Amino acid sequence: MAQTAAATPLPSTEEDPFLWLEDVEGERALNWVREHNATSRKLLEAEPGFADTRQSLQAILDSKERIPAVVRRGDWLYNFWRDEKNPRGLWRRTTLQSFQLAAPTWDVILDLDALARDEKENWVWGGVQQVGGPSNRCLISLSRGGADAKVVREFDLATRRFLADGFSLPEAKSEVEWLDQDHLLVGTDFGPSALTDSGYPRVIKLWKRGTPLSAASTVYEGQKADVAAFASVDPTPGFERVVVGRSPDFYTNEMALWQDGKLLPIDKPLDAQLSFWRQHVLIKLRSDWTVAGRTWPSGALLLGDAAAYLKGERHFTALFTPTSTRSLDAYTTTGQQVLLSVMDNVANRVVAWRQGAQGQWVERAIDTPFPGTLQVQALHDPQVAQDALAEQYLLSYVDFLTPDSLYLGDATTDRLVKIKSRPAFFDANGMKVEQHFATSKDGTRVPYFVVWPRGAKADGSNPTLLYGYGGFEVSMQPWYSASWGQAWLAHGGVAVVANIRGGGEYGPAWHQAAVKANKQHSYDDFIAVAEDLVARKITAPKHLGIMGGSNGGLLMGAVLVQRPDLFNAVVCQVPLLDMKRFNKLLAGASWMAEYGNPDVPAEWAYISRYSPYQNVKVGVTYPKVFFVTSTRDDRVHPGHARKMAARMMAQGHDVLYYENIEGGHGSAANNAQLADRQALEFAFLWEQLGPMPQR
Repeated sequence: MAQTAAATPLPSTEEDPFLWLEDVEGERALNWVREHNATSRKLLEAEPGFADTRQSLQAILDSKERIPAVVRRGDWLYNFWRDEKNPRGLWRRTTLQSFQLAAPTWDVILDLDALARDEKENWVWGGVQQVGGPSNRCLISLSRGGADAKVVREFDLATRRFLADGFSLPEAKSEVEWLDQDHLLVGTDFGPSALTDSGYPRVIKLWKRGTPLSAASTVYEGQKADVAAFASVDPTPGFERVVVGRSPDFYTNEMALWQDGKLLPIDKPLDAQLSFWRQHVLIKLRSDWTVAGRTWPSGALLLGDAAAYLKGERHFTALFTPTSTRSLDAYTTTGQQVLLSVMDNVANRVVAWRQGAQGQWVERAIDTPFPGTLQVQALHDPQVAQDALAEQYLLSYVDFLTPDSLYLGDATTDRLVKIKSRPAFFDANGMKVEQHFATSKDGTRVPYFVVWPRGAKADGSNPTLLYGYGGFEVSMQPWYSASWGQAWLAHGGVAVVANIRGGGEYGPAWHQAAVKANKQHSYDDFIAVAEDLVARKITAPKHLGIMGGSNGGLLMGAVLVQRPDLFNAVVCQVPLLDMKRFNKLLAGASWMAEYGNPDVPAEWAYISRYSPYQNVKVGVTYPKVFFVTSTRDDRVHPGHARKMAARMMAQGHDVLYYENIEGGHGSAANNAQLADRQALEFAFLWEQLGPMPQR
């Protein structure tokens, strides 16, 4: 492919000549975007198989064979659904009995496509919050073009209408919780000083129905430097609680109970996650905690009596303690039990805890599919009296070659019944998955998965796509990607997923080993995996492509500039790249607990060593890069990708750039846009790493 049109040569006297590209919707910036979009589209759409790939990817995304994700409220299971006939989507509901059928009967509550047409707005679904119990009221969030900022409007389930005189909030990154049907706890853009430096609510107010928002009374205030203030309401009868608080950074929070108009601070480790469950308190630790003469380890989940805890007692039962290979992935609560999803070397198992007759807590293992990724979702609704589903739960299983399956579980008997399964979207016969370990620069063993296509051999010639993230304690667990299967694996490409530090694969310590001054460990780990792929002759640098988004986009940029010899294609999605200014752009200030503060010289000293925008150079041969972002991404500023692409073009490097004009941080507002973006990416990868065989 030919290089895209070069930007103005980089003046040596200016530190950042491309600052104008941060003007998200400025005419000059958007003209630059449209020019490079057109160039990229012309080149990539000309690749063999592009149209077929795009069509097949959209068919996957629109498939009615997907398993609907549901949330239980009262008698209903609610779901939001998109397909080819409903690109913006339907909010709908069914019963559990109907849901178990091959073709459930769905009651459509809101047609978002019809709403968008009627209101002439580019609405994208942003979620819903229901009062619960006997109430029919809910709050629906709608985003313009997929942005994080949303409009909030009250909706009545009985009449299927938005309420003209109901609660309503203009577009903002709002925090909203029902206190009861006539009162909301609201954090939003109330005006000057109402938001944090990160752009999230700083103030929580109580808003009474029938009064203007300006009359809402302040319940809680955080600090301007915080990430956000928050509120949480537990409506469980007999255990009603309102918690408010602030998050000083991404991994810490202070909490208080709001009772009778007063704030009662909750004592806990600043970085621990605390929640109430009926008469109990659950605490998940991010660091070691020495209390009452005992040290509980980082990564543990503790259970105690809530009333005793609030009085100052510190007696706990450890429901989980980590080992060198085991970490707590997630937990959920039924009416009487705690269900844990535990990872062991990045494969899940489920255990349950139940209180015995003498008050002691007893653990047992639940027999589930293995090895792969499990997700457990309790169906209990505490607002339903004598809830017949109190001990029921949904369990999903998936791995790289096994399509999703969904089971209905009963925690009283541990019986699992498969109720849904997704069909295979590609032929996995002859394919296989392996787990290997690479040795990072400091000697750390780093796991990674290799998905082999049929007939591939370790001869160094395989087109290989290596994916990574490595941040914010997010684990890269096995998933079934029909898109990767059809567009990559089925044509002979090898897929690799790296479990590098910065993620949560081995608990909080695995994440904390790669933050701030140690962020380089993420990049060393990823490079080690790439080198291991070459050493094992799974691939070679000329056949190795890499992909990552958001924090993973930063990963792409960092390894691009550090080891350009190791790769031949880079797909850099919705990335952070200018780490000198990331904290000044959109939600960037909220991530300083992950990266550090570039305005502090000592912290910029280590950030500056890997910040891609500052480290890309003239005269170095870099692999070809495809930058992908969205104009409507109001989380990671599109200026990162724009400026990096412009600087690399000015330096003479081979770069492609594509920016969806809408789509938010996911860079797509509907299935058609997502299929199109993925088809562009795979066309780029095949062009760089090896021609895609014709079907």
